[in-house]
Amino acid sequence: MNPAQRNQQATASHAEATLVSRSCEIPDVSFRAFLADQNAPRVHWASPDGLELVGGGAAAHLAASGPGRFDRLRGEADAVFDEVDRDGPAATRPRMLGGLSFDAEHEGTPPWTGFAAATFVLPRVQLTRSDDATWLTVVEYGPDATPETAATALDAARESLSELPMMRPSGGSPGVVGRHWRTPRDEWTAQVERVTERIRSGDLLKVVLATALDLDLAESVDIPDALERLRRTYPECYRFLVQPTDDAAFFGPPPERLVKRDGRTVETEALAGSMPRGETPEDDAGYAESLLESEKLQHEQQLVADTICEQLEQFGDVTAHDKRIRKLSNIQHLQTPISATLDADTHVLSLVEALHPTPAVGGLPLEAALETIRQTESFDRGWYASPVGWFDAEGNGEFAVGIRSGVAGGTRATLFAGNGIVGDSDPEAEWEELQPKVRPILDELER
Repeated sequence: MNPAQRNQQATASHAEATLVSRSCEIPDVSFRAFLADQNAPRVHWASPDGLELVGGGAAAHLAASGPGRFDRLRGEADAVFDEVDRDGPAATRPRMLGGLSFDAEHEGTPPWTGFAAATFVLPRVQLTRSDDATWLTVVEYGPDATPETAATALDAARESLSELPMMRPSGGSPGVVGRHWRTPRDEWTAQVERVTERIRSGDLLKVVLATALDLDLAESVDIPDALERLRRTYPECYRFLVQPTDDAAFFGPPPERLVKRDGRTVETEALAGSMPRGETPEDDAGYAESLLESEKLQHEQQLVADTICEQLEQFGDVTAHDKRIRKLSNIQHLQTPISATLDADTHVLSLVEALHPTPAVGGLPLEAALETIRQTESFDRGWYASPVGWFDAEGNGEFAVGIRSGVAGGTRATLFAGNGIVGDSDPEAEWEELQPKVRPILDELER
């Protein structure tokens, strides 16, 4: 079945369905308590500019796989958003929240059981925090959805919300009792040596190699508590949660925006090359200076910036802004902000499709780099380093790159980290550069 036929089938399956959304402003409430009270699927999105969304249940659900997954998503989303009856501010407009796997042929093997190659949900119940106001929204979708059913559901949700605490006591970390690298140090550095040899032979410029750290936990992980601790530690980053079932949740505090579309305005960035933070201001400044002076890191970062600009040029006018240092709590990166003005009303999913995977998580040339990753890595990336975010009926939206991330459920967790490998990469130095990248979630799970 081709994409057009799939879109027609999706549209038919949603025939005569109406989306009814009702919102009301509420006193501030603990988003953590609300999230803990919701059934799967559960989603959470927080951006550095202040928008925060948390939702439970699914009024509508999109799933797709294979090379045509973006076409399928756009077609099904158009059908869901075809007839909308909404009452509420712009911040509470219906949004699909979720993400996609790194590879279109993702099969959902453990620890990714329950994660399709693309999954988005329109939460049935959602809290929105924006511009110093908090809103409760309920969505009814289907042939029986009416303003009356939505109003009744909103009243019930508001009553349930009134029973939750304004503040939820912070829980403790579950504790880590065992850890195992999927690719041990010696094996990973040997992989880097083989890849650098291939790069020096001339058919590759860069390959991003990743590995995974499996953890055994002393107690079951509490995802809402872990997200709250990440909020306190990494306020300058995004925070996300995609939890399709009760068995496993993908979450993290990624620093990197993949793309944001607001009307004809697009914002993205090249974030590549990293150094640790220093224990003193002098050490910290020294690491930052090393970022600016390192030919290897400058080369790696420029490859990413140039490629992103080339990928966006098909959609409009593109501007790469001055390079800068992006400082996070435990690491600092080279960053080039990039903006574009679209020539047409291009859906944010089309921009995601064009940009993913960026050279910062895949490599260059892309197809050769991806083939090298498949031949070299001995684990399933799943949704690691893939797009996570939201989009609305107008095709606006924002996506982050799912790095500094992990998938967890019960007493098991798997964390991920990767490094960009170029011709003069030193294998031992690359291994050391990996370690801070698992710290964001590892620190929240350790006691």
